[in-house]
Amino acid sequence: MLPVPLPPNRVQQNLAANQTPTWNETLTSTPSPRHLRLKPQANDSRCPSTSSPDSSARLPITQYTFLNDIPFFGAMGCTCAIVFTCLGASYGTAKSGVGIAAMGVLRPDLIVKNIVPVIMAGIIGIYGLVVSVLISDGLKQDLPLYTSFIQFGAGLSVGLAGLAAGFAIGIVGDAGVRGTAQQPRLFVGMILILIFAEVLGLYGLIVALLMNSKANVDAVC
Repeated sequence: MLPVPLPPNRVQQNLAANQTPTWNETLTSTPSPRHLRLKPQANDSRCPSTSSPDSSARLPITQYTFLNDIPFFGAMGCTCAIVFTCLGASYGTAKSGVGIAAMGVLRPDLIVKNIVPVIMAGIIGIYGLVVSVLISDGLKQDLPLYTSFIQFGAGLSVGLAGLAAGFAIGIVGDAGVRGTAQQPRLFVGMILILIFAEVLGLYGLIVALLMNSKANVDAVC
């Protein structure tokens, strides 16, 4: 049986007539795959473009103007900064508090001395609060996409770093206060470990502040 030839479509007719295909034409019925560099016609009203005054920056994408000014990622960065740091701080406080409560039954005189893990866990929440306030201060309706991404990265930096630091402080604090009740010499070692766990959140705060300082640059994607 001989193969039945397919009827030529609009693109094939344009190619045969040496015409440039319009922007919405595709080669759907060709027997072999072909790749064309489709260019929009100047007089084609169906071809959308941006409202940029620069003719070289005009793109055939309808959603480009909308995506170029969107504060969604900035708001998400503000949310991530406070939510993740508070999660880490709450876990560190709860985990250390359980150890202090168990230790205070036998050694109530050491409760105030071993409250340090709870204080250090609460400081992590302050890191997220500072970055969240700074990010929210720069939010506006016509926020460039570049600035929005920078704010989102800043919020994730301090948020996830604070979450990791909170988990470390909680685990070390729980085991440390229980061991200090039996061996007071462990107190200095516990404090040193807590300091190194705390600086993890401080690293995230420093990076978030540096990134947020770059978010004020007047640039777009």
